[in-house]
Amino acid sequence: MQKKIKIEFLNNFIIVELDNTDTAKEIWDACPIKSVTNTWGKEIYFETGIKVVKEKSAKDIINLGEIAFWVEGSSIAIGFGATPISKVDEIRLVTKANIIGKTKSDLSILEVVNSGEIVIVDRIY
Repeated sequence: MQKKIKIEFLNNFIIVELDNTDTAKEIWDACPIKSVTNTWGKEIYFETGIKVVKEKSAKDIINLGEIAFWVEGSSIAIGFGATPISKVDEIRLVTKANIIGKTKSDLSILEVVNSGEIVIVDRIY
């Protein structure tokens, strides 16, 4: 059975289906995670305290719905549109990041999330 996590912001949340990667396993094992959001254009990221290495499949341009882990910032990163360094019609992260999973949730809910808000990540069984 595929592992899933819930990332909860204020009164809304997204469900993420985790990939079978070392980074995704570390996130699963660390749950529950409570942190504070940061925003960068149409990206939300938050520190987890998890230390991992950059995987060979790491990338800096992600598809809508892909959830990433920014290794240097020990942070989960959720891109849902253009960032300050994006070119036309792309979601470009600050650096290559490990992809930890995918969501089918409506990411437009993230438009109202601001820096400084509490975020909670937990397992779904």
